[in-house]
Amino acid sequence: MFLLLSEQTEETKIEKDTKIEGDKVVTTTTTTTKFITKTNQATVPAIRQSPFAKFRQLDKQNSVNSAPNSPLTPSTPKTPGGSAGPIFKFTDPALSARAATVKEQLLQWCQNKTMEYENVQITNFSTSWCDGLAFCALIHHFLPDAFDYNVLTPQQRKHNFTLAFRVADEKAGIAPLLDVEDMVMMRKPDWKCVFTYVQSIYRRFRNVE
Repeated sequence: MFLLLSEQTEETKIEKDTKIEGDKVVTTTTTTTKFITKTNQATVPAIRQSPFAKFRQLDKQNSVNSAPNSPLTPSTPKTPGGSAGPIFKFTDPALSARAATVKEQLLQWCQNKTMEYENVQITNFSTSWCDGLAFCALIHHFLPDAFDYNVLTPQQRKHNFTLAFRVADEKAGIAPLLDVEDMVMMRKPDWKCVFTYVQSIYRRFRNVE
């Protein structure tokens, strides 16, 4: 990224003109001042944008681009083609009957897949995921041979996030949309960021028990 910097300098020129008029010598002094503007190009280092900021920026863009009377909210998931339907659908009648929204259905799907895991109690898409164990449990349910869940503890938050995101990426091709450092820093993650990443996990394993 480049930034143009302008610098203005002053240049003064003095000229003297001597004439003889009759028996007198007349000297005329002329002072000319010029202002010179110089433009320099400076390099400005790019500012790193966290995934959380990217999600918020995307959310804001969706809000601006949505039609005024559209029933969609900025956080409502869309299909890749941009239609108003949800980005995924649940076919389990029991889930559909108990949950009215896609968010609630996805939450119940996560609960069903992690109910037997110690130290995991998923009640939302924010604080329930703040120690990384919910991610590890969800990934371990589908990839039980990838790591030993029983050795994990809530205190090793950075290790848990790193493990879950790495295994999901390497073993299942799920892009690491969340940043480990951001997750460690926040005790209450932005639920839309977690929700979006969990959608990716669901789309990958939705046909797997």
